[in-house]
Amino acid sequence: MTSTGEDAAAGDDSAPGEDAAAGDDSAPGADSATAHAWAALGGAPALAERITYTPAGEVLAARLPVRQLARATVGVCSLAAAELAARRGGGAIPAVRVAEGAVATAFISERHLLIDGRRPTNFAPLSGFWRAADGWVRTHANYPHHRARLLTALDLPEHVGPDALAAELAQRPAREIQETAYAAGALAVAAAQPGELRLRTLPLVESREAGNGGDGTWRSAEPPVDRGRADLRARSLPAAAHPFGSLASAPAAGVRVLDLTRVIAGPVATRTLALLGADVLRVDSPHLPEDPDAHADTGFGKRSTRLDLADPHDRRTFDELLAQADVVVTAYRPGALDRFLTHRPGLIVAQLNAWGWTGEWADRRGFDSLVQAGTGIAQLEATADGHPGALPAQALDHGTGYLIAAGVLRALTDRADTGAARHLRFSLAGTASWLMHGITPTPPPDGTYAPDPWLTERPSPYGQLRHALPPIAYDGAPRDWTHPPGHWGTDTPTWA
Repeated sequence: MTSTGEDAAAGDDSAPGEDAAAGDDSAPGADSATAHAWAALGGAPALAERITYTPAGEVLAARLPVRQLARATVGVCSLAAAELAARRGGGAIPAVRVAEGAVATAFISERHLLIDGRRPTNFAPLSGFWRAADGWVRTHANYPHHRARLLTALDLPEHVGPDALAAELAQRPAREIQETAYAAGALAVAAAQPGELRLRTLPLVESREAGNGGDGTWRSAEPPVDRGRADLRARSLPAAAHPFGSLASAPAAGVRVLDLTRVIAGPVATRTLALLGADVLRVDSPHLPEDPDAHADTGFGKRSTRLDLADPHDRRTFDELLAQADVVVTAYRPGALDRFLTHRPGLIVAQLNAWGWTGEWADRRGFDSLVQAGTGIAQLEATADGHPGALPAQALDHGTGYLIAAGVLRALTDRADTGAARHLRFSLAGTASWLMHGITPTPPPDGTYAPDPWLTERPSPYGQLRHALPPIAYDGAPRDWTHPPGHWGTDTPTWA
């Protein structure tokens, strides 16, 4: 399906706006954030020097270095795609040229989305910051079950509005609200001061190797991604695995990806893998409906089905899908799917959680906005009157999403050489720690930014969509997804 504006994609050397700014940032050579992320993913250091950034002025402006995080995550994802394309095609690694305007547009893709001219609502009325008796608390009640649990935890009526919620929360200490909500399965986090969760010592990487002499234990390291081989019973691809083959039309062509994620970070990762040719099948529980507006933003290039893993028939179907998958991307809480995954040698598994993989918060639910509150980012970005602030984008979600996709692509490159399984772990808190402590802020470059060159329109089952184009950019990169999102959960649970 053809969409308008394809000649404005970030992967096109002649894309509008690329000559709008000059300066040091447009020269080849990795900055420290890019080099750090690429090293965390296990990439050869010299390759990071191939990435070129084209600045667009003060995009994603914040006190914290959001622009540098955003472009670094897209840069390493683009390089990982180029590396895999070269590995499969047998040629040289294509040049990587990332436009910061495309990155800035993609990092707020949910805000640029229009559906038949309608702008979706990204946060529900009971989601946001509220004054507590001794500070501030952030709630997340976008989904009906989250809203119901929050009101139940606070002993409030089902149809309560924002004013009544504000009055109730103002009487309670922030940490009491947080722990009461957690016990009820609801989502509320006290706004912390920077360093209160000790992110400097939070394990950001826990690498694990097993077999070939590995002892199977996780080890902590500093980069924002865990990189290790999975604790599986074999080190090579099983005969039943889908053949990797040579490059057909895109780096991930022929790769089968089970998408077990929701909301933003995981779906951003899997829509990126779909862009690059993977057959991505999203699997959700029929008991947890997805917001159609959210799926209209992150469902590009994928198919979507529903399976109840507690049902024997659906479980057999899931096992059949898993037996032929190359990759599983999951955002379920720690341990939730281990019994389904550990029997699949050769499988690449990328896991995501909110708060990191060790410590008392490891099993807590979380979203970007809550992690910003709980890590102290909201206080760092506070307004002049002391109200907690927010980053200019859900940058933890989007940045982690591109890191996940990059990690999977790098794992596919390594697997083509060794056949080895790979287990990757990511967390929003790890990305937050990197943003707060691991990236040196620099002055914004010269230039101007407008999102129009990186927006396009196309028809879809949801209606006419205006959406952000993908920011992945290397010579020969796809300019848009092959198809728009279909209705959530309506595809058959089979591989294409």
